[in-house]
Amino acid sequence: MAPAAASAPRAMALLLMLRLTRLRNLLGLGRPRRQDGRRRQAHGGKRAGGALATLCMALLMTVSFSSLARDSVRNLRCQLGDPASCQTDARAARLTPRGAGARADMANPVVMAGLTMQLTLMLLVGVLAPLGSRELARPDWDLEWLVTLPLGRTALLGARLLERSVANPAGLLALLPTCAVLAWDGGLRWSAPLVAGAGAFALLSLAALLRTLVDTGLRLSLAPSRLRNLQAVLSLLSLPPMLLGLSLGTVGGARYGMALARQFPQWTLWTPPGVVVRILHAAHPAQALGWGGLLALQVAALLGAGVLLLRYQLRHGVVADGVRESGRGAARRGGAAGPKRWHQGSLAFVGVTLGSVTQRRELTLLARDRNFLVQSLLLPLLIVGGQLLVGGTFSGAADTGIGFGALAATAFGIGAYMLMLSAFQTLNTEGDALWLLYTFPASLAQVLKEKAQLWALLALIYPLTLIGFGIDAATAPDWPMAAAVAMVVLGVPMYALIAVSLGVFACDPQSQEGRGKLRATYLYLYTSLCGMYIYAIAAGNWRQKLTLLLLLVALALALWQKARDAMPYLLDPAAAPPSRVSAADGLMATLLFFGMQLLLMANMRSAPGLGRSVLAFVAAGALTYAVVRLIYWRKKTIGVPAIWHVKGSGAVASGAAASGVTTPRGAAAAGAGLLLGCGTAVGGMLYIMLARHMGWQAMLPATLEGGPAERWLLFGLSVVAAPLVEEFLFRGLILGGLRRSVGAVPAIALSAAVFAIVHPTHALPPVFILGLATGYAYERYKILLAPMLVHASFNAVLLGYQLFLLSPGNMR
Repeated sequence: MAPAAASAPRAMALLLMLRLTRLRNLLGLGRPRRQDGRRRQAHGGKRAGGALATLCMALLMTVSFSSLARDSVRNLRCQLGDPASCQTDARAARLTPRGAGARADMANPVVMAGLTMQLTLMLLVGVLAPLGSRELARPDWDLEWLVTLPLGRTALLGARLLERSVANPAGLLALLPTCAVLAWDGGLRWSAPLVAGAGAFALLSLAALLRTLVDTGLRLSLAPSRLRNLQAVLSLLSLPPMLLGLSLGTVGGARYGMALARQFPQWTLWTPPGVVVRILHAAHPAQALGWGGLLALQVAALLGAGVLLLRYQLRHGVVADGVRESGRGAARRGGAAGPKRWHQGSLAFVGVTLGSVTQRRELTLLARDRNFLVQSLLLPLLIVGGQLLVGGTFSGAADTGIGFGALAATAFGIGAYMLMLSAFQTLNTEGDALWLLYTFPASLAQVLKEKAQLWALLALIYPLTLIGFGIDAATAPDWPMAAAVAMVVLGVPMYALIAVSLGVFACDPQSQEGRGKLRATYLYLYTSLCGMYIYAIAAGNWRQKLTLLLLLVALALALWQKARDAMPYLLDPAAAPPSRVSAADGLMATLLFFGMQLLLMANMRSAPGLGRSVLAFVAAGALTYAVVRLIYWRKKTIGVPAIWHVKGSGAVASGAAASGVTTPRGAAAAGAGLLLGCGTAVGGMLYIMLARHMGWQAMLPATLEGGPAERWLLFGLSVVAAPLVEEFLFRGLILGGLRRSVGAVPAIALSAAVFAIVHPTHALPPVFILGLATGYAYERYKILLAPMLVHASFNAVLLGYQLFLLSPGNMR
């Protein structure tokens, strides 16, 4: 007997669960299970990871959008209502309402119309953002699969609208925080999340209806070439409402945005966004229920009319034969023997050949794909123009100091945004033809490196142009301006490498879902790293600039190293690269060490100052070493740094050695380490003498003024604990990992710079010299004993010099 058909509500619920499960899998938050609840026992597969990172980034974006929504709503209240009821909060850089006047301000029809405009803008974002990010030219296999189910077309369309209402991350981030802020400011408290969620869901259902009408109707009526052009237009149309909505959250509001809100028509209060605003600011529950009934009638009527229109669009089926035939017909009309265009062949134009074969191919694809061209080259320009239009000109950006730093940060942001839409998408744009890159007479790493160089060059065009205008308008160039320009010029190529590397991790060629081929977690990670560099550009402290610059350079090399290891396995559903010591391991271990050290110090407040520091250092170092070695043991990692000798005679410490170089005896490394450390300490003593002679900051630590117990603790920390822990991290892991990607000299210099930057400012020169010496010792002798003894003897000599010669009274 055939099973009974599912009812329409149950079918809609099942299809909604299917969509949410797919979205969860795309975000890396779940693993496939069997029906009995146990995990599938097929091949191991690859661990995409990223579940924790996805949750963290989702929380971060929710907080950010909530903050923007709060500032936008309160700016509208203060600008359109009674300005006397608001005050400027200088610390928070925003307008803040003064207490009890909120209800009176919200009753103002001008304020209500402005809030309706804000909610309408967020509704447009929820419609246009999914349309702009979805490939319209591809067949809608979801819809073609749905119509084969034994359900009526109305139920299937209802299920499609329901799942698109819920599974719309852009719409949720745009609408839900804004509705929640409106509900809270409207006087609701414990019921604010429920009422705001209901209002947001009503608007999300309308967004799903508009989105479905557009992509379904257009896909069935337009040829693929026109759909790609439309895709580019939709990408551009999604920007104005987003920029205008975000600009309302600035101090004082945007000039044009606030003027538009002030003139927004009153009749919009009867539209669904306006009715939602009325519900969230109703004077009493009965009035809210009345407006809620009106909203329900409006949504039901619009959804009913939309479903009828969708049924009319699908009256001839869901496969548009004419679409595919028109595409093939256009190709036949062009003919194989048509006129040769300038971008064909070697891409030579007026006798000038552009770059390598890979770069010419990339430019050819860019010229042919209008959507890609618009998103990568025109979209960043429109973003800047939109900011200038809705927010006014860059006030004071042409001046030196902080103003020019803000201009440089904006310039870098443009370049980074271009890289996000281009270099980050390098593998994803290859689509199903990715396997062709493996047939090239060059490694995939070389191909991606050349693409990164091309996109770095293209991404520098707009930033340098903007900086040129700033320099031309500046009163007089100075060193802060030169530093800001240098940060931008260095940052764009570095982030091109970061974008390409993260794009390797984000690309999932095995995914059958179009959106699943690009993991959004790594996109959020890229934007977070861009925010760190923008902070470094705008920071006034040179130490902060240098620290972030060095760490991000090391991170770029570490990510490229990891991406290069993963490239040969991208098309294999189960195989993964073997575990090897990498620079990324060193950076993560170093971050873990300093984080645990700070945590332990915060929980040992009863201990004396120096004793607490020593105990926290030793405990954090021991825990870090144990965790790293345990992970390496479980993963059978290759190239783990050894202290005395590598197991197996003639083995190579691959983290620091080139293949074929055998490990010398530990005795020779020990003797050389002691001599090199003492020689390096002489340079440290000369630096201390020079600093004291020039009247610079005193080089004598305050801890030397203590008694014998404090001096013994300092001796143990400097001569025993610090060499053991820091050499394992900075030489064994960071330098050892860098040596797999770069030569000895740059690897030693970069590891020494990172090692120096985590020490006090006055100790940077001697610590950097120590980092060079220990790096040379590790490169020369291949085991950690040599750099550890260099470090220990250096600290011992300098500590004795300061105790006996600089302050001999301490020894009595």
